[in-house]
Formats: sequence, C-alpha cells, structure tokens
Amino acid sequence: MWALKRLNLDWAEAANLRLTQLNEMEEFRFHAYESAAVYKERMKFIHDKKILKREFKSGDLVLLFNSRLKLFSGKLKSKWSDLFKVVDVSPFGAVELESEDGLRIFKVNG
Repeated sequence: MWALKRLNLDWAEAANLRLTQLNEMEEFRFHAYESAAVYKERMKFIHDKKILKREFKSGDLVLLFNSRLKLFSGKLKSKWSDLFKVVDVSPFGAVELESEDGLRIFKVNG
C-alpha cells in the first residue's frame, strides 16, 4: 500500500506534467532549429565572401576545369584541360569556347 501512495495517480496532474514536458521539448526543438538556421546563414556568407566574380571577354584564353574526372582521378592527375579561347559570353554566365586548333566549339558554365 505504501508503494501505491508514492505513485502519482492524479490524472489531471500527470496530464499537466506531460503537457509541460512536451512544450519544453517543442521549445528546445525550436531553439535548435533557429540556431541551425543562423549557423547556415553565417557559413553561407563566409563562403560567398571568398568567391571571386570572374568576367570573361571574347578573345581571352582560359583553362577548362574537367569536373567529371573524379571517377578516374589520382592524387596527382590534373583536372584542368588545355587552353581554350573565349568566343562569346552570354549575360547569364554561359561561355562559348573554341579549342586552340579551332576544330571544337562548345558552351560551358562560366
């Protein structure tokens, strides 16, 4: 009988305690979400600050970065291709390149 008296058998009080616990957990989750959003925003600002805006003009010579080389790459293999000449630059960043020998012309993302 003594063990039953120590247990909380009052349903209203137990329900209030559970609702308080759920509210505290929801508040903790909200603060964690806010903190993560602030962290992501700060990291994006730091990352974007280091990005340099490159503007190409017709006639510039550029190296082409081969991003698909990851499958075969070794540590010492270069991902940069030969020199290419810029033929045309679109206003949204697409760049038309021509190989040195003039045989290949293609568009890439600037």
